[in-house]
Amino acid sequence: MVKFRHLTKMLQGVRAMMIRNRGADDKFNLKGRFYLEHYRNGQLFNKYDITNDITNEGKNRILDVMFNTATQIANNSWFIGLISLTGFTGLNAADTMSSHAGWTEFIGYTQSARVAWGSGAASSQSVTNSTAATFDMNATGTIKGVFITSNSTKSGTTGVLWATALFSADVPVTSGDQIKITYTVSA
Repeated sequence: MVKFRHLTKMLQGVRAMMIRNRGADDKFNLKGRFYLEHYRNGQLFNKYDITNDITNEGKNRILDVMFNTATQIANNSWFIGLISLTGFTGLNAADTMSSHAGWTEFIGYTQSARVAWGSGAASSQSVTNSTAATFDMNATGTIKGVFITSNSTKSGTTGVLWATALFSADVPVTSGDQIKITYTVSA
């Protein structure tokens, strides 16, 4: 009888452990990472590697596309923008392109629109742009962070704001600098 109770107790412990660990490796934890290279006078000046926060709007968009009837935003219809230090007070998960009171866009670059983020096909549960999005600076200023949106218009206030991220240190730029950004989303 003692052996049976011991075996029963051991099996209950194994069962409880299996229940606790069930699906532990199968969680969907969406996250993004920006990798930025800053060039000055044609030489690599600095590198930055930062994670982003996906906005509430971005999370809702994924759920609506996957489980409701929202229209997918096509590949090559996502764009990278730069966040200015000027007037910066903070990011908020509730930020949208039409309402982000804590920050403004840095537009001191020669491209006429925000630079496209052209993601490739998903592989190993991630998507990324194989060619860095390049910004050619034509003004002096300080970049506080970056964002991803579905609107290419500089200072545009429509479209979906997917994600925002801040650098660990502000990035001062001068005319002639070049910023190259790679963005990866992983699950």
